[in-house]
Amino acid sequence: MARGLKKHLKRLNAPKHWMLDKLGGAFAPRPSSGPHKSRECLPLILILRNRLKSGQIRLILLVSWMLSLFQRPMRISVFCMTPRDDSVYTLLGMRRPSLNYAKSVPFSLARKFNVGNVVMVTGGRNRGRVGVIKNREKHKGSFENIHVQDGTGHEFATRLGNVFNLGKGTKPWVSLPKGKGIKLSIIEEARKRLAAQSATA
Repeated sequence: MARGLKKHLKRLNAPKHWMLDKLGGAFAPRPSSGPHKSRECLPLILILRNRLKSGQIRLILLVSWMLSLFQRPMRISVFCMTPRDDSVYTLLGMRRPSLNYAKSVPFSLARKFNVGNVVMVTGGRNRGRVGVIKNREKHKGSFENIHVQDGTGHEFATRLGNVFNLGKGTKPWVSLPKGKGIKLSIIEEARKRLAAQSATA
């Protein structure tokens, strides 16, 4: 007879964006998500052990800050921020009725999802893409859709709950990972890879 929630997570059942190798063991770290969704969590031990290769228990002086963003639809990018520009901002996503729905906040300064602001898609098929809001569609009794245009001019639509505000205007408040949130097709990725190989050869 089961008692409560599961305490373990098999490695094959872990989310794909954690990028765990199949033969690295039978189990994976189970996230403690709290009020959030478990499939959107990233355990801190994966960043320390797998990405930073740091397993030492000691006090070190912080000279850089880490930021975790979606680089591709099934991949999370963890990279360092420079202390002078990006580390002053702490972007927060809020869903409180007293503070209005769906806002992104640096500290306590709220910005709405207005047309012309830069956003990042955090859910759905276009996860990881960055672009500028072009249009909002409100449907009574259904989801509110939003149209976003990326840096190459391609336009796509997603739900309002799947986007996260990165700044006011077209300039984001934080540094973006490699690729700048632009989704390439399979042919474009192959051409880019061949061009890089021919340049190094």
